[in-house]
Amino acid sequence: MKPHRGTLILVFGILSLVFCAPLGIVAWIMGNGDLKQMDAGTMDPSGRSNTNAGRICGIIGTVLLILGIVFLVGAMILAIIIPLLAHS
Repeated sequence: MKPHRGTLILVFGILSLVFCAPLGIVAWIMGNGDLKQMDAGTMDPSGRSNTNAGRICGIIGTVLLILGIVFLVGAMILAIIIPLLAHS
């Protein structure tokens, strides 16, 4: 049986919220894979709660990253359009 990576996934998930949003994608993918392996009985299930918490933090970090990108793109579009409309 493989050892769990719950602590690592949890750290990645927390870091995605605080410091480096792209780590949320990593935590989300690793968490999903590890939970599937735990369900299949090939990975130590004692880290399930840390793995799930890290996966959830990763999902939240990824959503915040996407919202931030959408906001920045919208702000850039407005920064281009507003001066053009003012000169019309």
